[in-house]
Amino acid sequence: MKLLSVNVSLPKEITYQGKTIKTGIFKEPVQGRVMLRTLNLEGDGQADLTVHGGPTQAVYVYPSEHYAYWQYTLGRTDFFFGQFGENFTVEGMSEDTVHIGDVFRVGSALVQVTQPRVPCYKLATKMDLPQFPKLFLASKRTGFYLSVLEEGEVGAGDAIERISADPEGITVQEIVHLRYFDQDNLEGARKVLRLRALSPGWQRAFAERVAKAASQPRGAAARVLT
Repeated sequence: MKLLSVNVSLPKEITYQGKTIKTGIFKEPVQGRVMLRTLNLEGDGQADLTVHGGPTQAVYVYPSEHYAYWQYTLGRTDFFFGQFGENFTVEGMSEDTVHIGDVFRVGSALVQVTQPRVPCYKLATKMDLPQFPKLFLASKRTGFYLSVLEEGEVGAGDAIERISADPEGITVQEIVHLRYFDQDNLEGARKVLRLRALSPGWQRAFAERVAKAASQPRGAAARVLT
């Protein structure tokens, strides 16, 4: 596993479909070593802190292997590292091999996987493709977020070492499937709730699903004939 590129951007205003929006999604690669703090990389920032950023979304990671898929699918050749708004463009860390709660050493920093990325309309602005967020989620090539357990310096070329794997063994790809494509799987939802590293928003979503199911009376789905 390897860190291929570190990408940052401060929020800026852009015009999209006649509207002015503020976004930090236009990441660009930086050279040299960069300090990774608890909330983000130095030189990086998020525009809307109600849905982006915070300790459980300090760094967004995207596998470089997906670039070829999107270039082929969309028929484009204009992609550069940071294209999907990621802070870390990585190699060898696909969503079907990385688990929620896994801990990694990158550079001198220690990080932990907290949740997949949920695409919003700002990804559509970056790709200049209104339907892209739906395509992105359906592909399950979402990338994932990290929290910072130990601050440190990182840089392109750093090796990435898995220090520990979460005992529940739920991959990023699996939790995306459970939340969006397998919503009747209560056994899976209950297992997700055992993930101590999972970000609060995702914990709430699965807790509400389990609570709703528990509140329904037995046989509620049965049809009553009159």
